[in-house]
Amino acid sequence: MIKWNVNPELFTIGPFHIRWYGLLFATSFIIGYEIVRRIYKAEGKKESDLNDLLWYMILGTVIGARLGHCLFYDPKFYLSHPIEILLIWKGGLASHGAAIGILIAIYLYSKKKTDQSFLWVMDRIVITVALAGGFIRTGNLFNSEIIGKPTNLPWAFVFVRVDDIPRHPTQIYEATAYLLIFVILFWLYKKYGAKLNDGYLFGLFLVLVFTFRFFVEFLKAPQESWEQSLPLDMGQLLSIPFVLLGIYLLYRVKFKPVPDKDSEEKQ
Repeated sequence: MIKWNVNPELFTIGPFHIRWYGLLFATSFIIGYEIVRRIYKAEGKKESDLNDLLWYMILGTVIGARLGHCLFYDPKFYLSHPIEILLIWKGGLASHGAAIGILIAIYLYSKKKTDQSFLWVMDRIVITVALAGGFIRTGNLFNSEIIGKPTNLPWAFVFVRVDDIPRHPTQIYEATAYLLIFVILFWLYKKYGAKLNDGYLFGLFLVLVFTFRFFVEFLKAPQESWEQSLPLDMGQLLSIPFVLLGIYLLYRVKFKPVPDKDSEEKQ
């Protein structure tokens, strides 16, 4: 078993505390930006569009993740203390809220860009979102948060800052899965990008990420005590609509037909 007692803070400069989580969160945006920049350049899109997209993404992710945590996991407290919603440095971000925030942000972005449909943008963005998910869950590991249920497996982690109980390192499970999904999506885009209808990668992302998220929740310790009275926890309940949306998109979207060389030559 592994004893995990890593300090979540890298260093302190005056009143500012630099944490692993914040560093990894920022790094995911920097790498994601570079990936999308190359995609936009290869597809002849303006760099100014990418800069606009970056701000939509940042605002959608942060606002959605914060509101998701406040409204999904502790609405009674935050609705009676609304000023606390703004105190984001106190912690509390929800990935499902971030997903909703990103969807709204990209919808608003695509309304202003007539050459970039919502599904076209989402197909490219989800590649970097999967990568960001891996970085963020690694940040959760450094924070000793979103821990798993007790287990006697040989790779169990003892999160010393939490308790002395060996637990599933669910942060590592999720980080590994999301990084693998990133590789799959990026490979599909590079190999079949021109043959994929808009919405295919987005649908596949939703099915893979949230199906995994649904099942890994069985290994997680409840984030809120009231979740223990539910047949499924909040993470699982919120994952179901995303999986269904992904299945719907994959049902509607298929590979574009490849032109037949013989018919092209006859023309």
